Amino acid sequence: MKQHTFMIQGTTSDAGKSTVVTALCRWLYRKGYTVAPFKPQNMALNSAVTVDGGEIGRAQAVQAQACNLIPHTDMNPVLLKPNSNTGAQVIIQGHAISNMEAQDYHHYKQTAMAAVLESHQSLRQQYQIVMVEGAGSPAEINLRDHDIANMGFAEAVDCPVLLVADIDRGGVFAQLVGTLELLSQSERDRIKGFIINRFRGDISLLQSGLDWLEKKTGKPVLGVLPYLANFHLEAEDAINTQQVSTQATFKVIVPVYPRISNHTDFDPLRLHPLIDLEFVKIDQPIPNADLIILPGSKSVRDDLQILKDNGWSEAINKHLRYGGKVIGICGGYQMLGQQVLDPRGIEGEPGQTDGLKLLNLTTTLQDGKQLSNSTGTLHLDNATVAGYEIHAGKTEGEALNRPVAHFNGQDEGAISDDNQILGTYIHGLFEHTQACTALLKWAGFTEFENIDYHTLRETEIERLADMIEDNLDTTLLADLLALADIKL
Repeated sequence: MKQHTFMIQGTTSDAGKSTVVTALCRWLYRKGYTVAPFKPQNMALNSAVTVDGGEIGRAQAVQAQACNLIPHTDMNPVLLKPNSNTGAQVIIQGHAISNMEAQDYHHYKQTAMAAVLESHQSLRQQYQIVMVEGAGSPAEINLRDHDIANMGFAEAVDCPVLLVADIDRGGVFAQLVGTLELLSQSERDRIKGFIINRFRGDISLLQSGLDWLEKKTGKPVLGVLPYLANFHLEAEDAINTQQVSTQATFKVIVPVYPRISNHTDFDPLRLHPLIDLEFVKIDQPIPNADLIILPGSKSVRDDLQILKDNGWSEAINKHLRYGGKVIGICGGYQMLGQQVLDPRGIEGEPGQTDGLKLLNLTTTLQDGKQLSNSTGTLHLDNATVAGYEIHAGKTEGEALNRPVAHFNGQDEGAISDDNQILGTYIHGLFEHTQACTALLKWAGFTEFENIDYHTLRETEIERLADMIEDNLDTTLLADLLALADIKL
């Protein structure tokens, strides 16, 4: 079969690259093509576990769903998980190889590119179309040397590019023309057209600008995508703080520490019509709540210390005295214990940090991550639960004698003797309707309105594909994708 690679790049971060790739993946899948998502390099703390036992960016897992595929490490061969302002854990084809400072990684890029090209070739051999998402902007001239995320990759595999710009930010024509000006001639030639994203208003008022843009650049505008109200798709990294509920009866707060990870765990709660979920910045006043959830962290000891320095330990203890409930997930679970030990410097300088001392357990960080997808049963109403583990460290202590769940023949997590505190390594546990209902019931929520999160995500992906069909020049898009060359 004939294979094609096509790339979506953006004028800025959050221009809509992930969304457009997801939309195109489902649009092509609906037309009967075999298509796979691909992001050469991703920098994000939201990740997913793959079928081959590795770790990729969560956005690529959602894009895999759009293609009706199970996520695989080849879909995101390089994942960078920041653990400081200048350094990150480097994950190659699903597995962490080391922590690197920015300068060290810059020199490592040529090695990383070999993994990128290997994974891309693997996908090309299996699927008719590989739909590629860039990272940030191709016009970041300080990062052009040894680039593997944008034009460096596109030039290496000789693929065409569409450039996406976000009009909701303002200055959309400057974004597009300015990006072109900062590219080399071969890179400009590689861009085959533009997509303008998140437009609201009367499109006729935009037409003169579109005509000017096409005349100025000699490149077509494939279409203008509308701003989708009440749209939800899991974020690549940025936290969506939009409050969905207008009739909430139950308050949940989540502290946003500097290296918060997998905050998409809480999307099912944020989207629940009767729950007011608030992400609270670490240094902001701590509001009253029915439930406090401590999320995952890429730098558990550092975030734990910041949490304590900003009064959260006292606030959580007060919350518990008044009968509130607390859940810790992954790094948040580790924080609930007596100590977090890092003798080998897995996440930073070697050392140990006292925990919140709410559960009688201690965690020792160790080499090698636990990466698994699991289905099991909560010891709360025997509810079915499905989720995934991504963590470094071993947790031990008497608190484990009262486990939260049972997975693959083993108990998991801990519940306090007074039944007010729950800790678990399982991400995604609110996505399963039964588990979400049981956990909320445990936390004191009684007004249930079940949400099928998987169906909701599927509905939104379909909505994106409809948006492509209704707002882009699909005839031109099909020509650019050379769909006529692909035999169905």
